[in-house]
Amino acid sequence: MRTVGVEEELLLVDPETGEPQALSAAVLARAARCEDGKDDVFEKELHNQMLEFATHPQSGMDELGAEIVRIRGEAARHARAAGCAVAALATSPLPVRPSVSMNRRYQWMAEQFGIATQEQMVCGCHVHVSVGSDEEGVAVVDRIRPWLSVLMALSANSPFWQGRDSGYSSYRSRVWQRWPSAGPTELFGSAERYHRRVADMVATGTILDEGMVYFDARLSARYPTVEVRVSDVCLHADTAVLIATLVRGLVETAARDLEAGREPVDHSVSLLRMAGWQAARSGLTGDLLQPATMRRAPAETVVGALLEHVEDALADAGDLERARASCAGLLRRGNGAQVQREVWERTGSLREVVAACVRHTQA
Repeated sequence: MRTVGVEEELLLVDPETGEPQALSAAVLARAARCEDGKDDVFEKELHNQMLEFATHPQSGMDELGAEIVRIRGEAARHARAAGCAVAALATSPLPVRPSVSMNRRYQWMAEQFGIATQEQMVCGCHVHVSVGSDEEGVAVVDRIRPWLSVLMALSANSPFWQGRDSGYSSYRSRVWQRWPSAGPTELFGSAERYHRRVADMVATGTILDEGMVYFDARLSARYPTVEVRVSDVCLHADTAVLIATLVRGLVETAARDLEAGREPVDHSVSLLRMAGWQAARSGLTGDLLQPATMRRAPAETVVGALLEHVEDALADAGDLERARASCAGLLRRGNGAQVQREVWERTGSLREVVAACVRHTQA
C-alpha cells in the first residue's frame, strides 16, 4: 500500500474582523512550547499571515483524516492563544497587505520576483504519495498530467481576491501561475531527462534551487514521493482526504500503466494550461475539459471519468465506495468556493464569509 502525506497551508485571521493577521511567529512559538519538540508539524510560510503543517505518511485514509482534523484543531488552539484564528482559505476574501517572513530565502524571493512575491499569499494543499524509484516517479508524473485539473476543480476554494469576487472558483491557481517555474509540464520520458531539466532551470539563476521548481506534479526533493501541488487548501478536512485518495489512485494507476507498457497521453502543455484555466474558472459549477479528449463536458461527467480511471486502484486499496460517496457529496453541497459565495450572497459580508470558513475548518 502506497503511503500518503498531506501538507496544508492555513490563513491566520482576526476572529472579529476576519482580516489576515501577521502572527505566524507567535503561533509557531506557542506550538513549540506546547509540543516541546516532540511532534513538530508546523512550519513558517512565505507570509507572516500563513501557517503550514504536514501530516505523517499514512497507509489508511481513516488515519490520514484523523490526523488532519487533529492538527487543524491544534493549529486553532495555538492561534487562539496568540489572539487569532485559523481558516482553511486559499485566498483572503478581505483586502490584505501581505508581510513577507524575515527569512533569507523568502527575502531573496521578494527581491527577485518583486510584487509577484507580495501577492503570493495563497494557501494550497500538497499531496505526497510514495514511489519506488525516480524512474517510477517520473513515469507517474508523465501519466497523471491530464487529470490534475479535475483535482483543482474539486478543491477550488478561492473565489475572492482583495475584497472582490474574482470571477474564478480557484483564483489561487491563477496567482500561483505567476511563478516562472509553475504549471504543467511536457512529457519527460525518464528520470535522467527530468533531473536534467530541473538542473537547467536552476542553472539559469532565475530560481534559487530545486525546491523552487513548482511543477503541478514533481518528484519531491526531500522524500521518495511524487508531490501533487495543484489543489487549493480544502475548506473541509474530508475534502482534503478525498483529494489525497484520488491522488494515490492516480499514482497507483499510472504505475500499473507503466508496468503494462501503456504510454502516457501526449497532450500539449498548451492544452493542459487551458484545462487548468477552465477548472479554475468554473470549479464544479460549469464545464471542465475531459482529460482524455480535451473537450468540454459537465463537471459531474468529468469527475465520473476520473473515478472510472482510478477505479481498480481505489477498489484494491478499499477506498472506492468512500471516494464515490465523497465525490457525490461534494457535487451536491459544493466545494469551498461555492460555500463562500453562498455565505456572501446570503449575508453580503465578507467578514461573515471568513467567520463561516473558520467554523468549517474545524468541522
